[in-house]
Amino acid sequence: MSERDEDLHVLSELQHFAFCRRQWALIHLEGAWKDNLRTVEGNLLHERAHEPTLRESRGDVYTVRGVNLRSETLGVSGQCDVLEFRRDPDGITLPDRDGRWRPYPVEYKRGGPKQTDADRLQLCGQALCLEEMLCCEIPAGALFYGETRRREEVVFTPELRQRVRDCLSEMRELAAKGHTPRVKPTKSCNACSLKDICVPKLLRQTSAEEYMNERLAEDA
Repeated sequence: MSERDEDLHVLSELQHFAFCRRQWALIHLEGAWKDNLRTVEGNLLHERAHEPTLRESRGDVYTVRGVNLRSETLGVSGQCDVLEFRRDPDGITLPDRDGRWRPYPVEYKRGGPKQTDADRLQLCGQALCLEEMLCCEIPAGALFYGETRRREEVVFTPELRQRVRDCLSEMRELAAKGHTPRVKPTKSCNACSLKDICVPKLLRQTSAEEYMNERLAEDA
């Protein structure tokens, strides 16, 4: 039985969730959002990458952009910034293309490589959707970082694939409860566009409710 679009999580949620579960909940459960320079630049980069009419063929690589993705099994949908089809005898067939081709997803990111797996999890989620849609195996993809203007290849290991499934499962549980988790503030909070909404300094010491009660008690 197919899930309605509104019941599906979005692939980009994986990146938010892995980066910070509280940020994910504020955006996707509470509807909070605030742009900063990083998010604006990131949106512009994705707009260029998502141009669906731009297709190109160079030798053994055929490139399409802005590909819609969906997985009923994972309960997720989204888009692939750039999808390369690389000529491979063990790949799949494509309409109007001779030979066989192996899908290779490429995700564009505004900044530089991260120490966490947040970007890799989002890319791996794209690969899992493509495997289900195209009935094939996709061993690897790439992250293109605007800051370095270079690609970082990502191998979709069994461990990374399982982490995608685990994140989506935890996401569904929190969404069902409507719960916004508390998290331990880190230096990454300073670069977050939601820091004024999240108020990480309050989380370090007490809850917002306790904070307000303390301030009211002081004024009494």
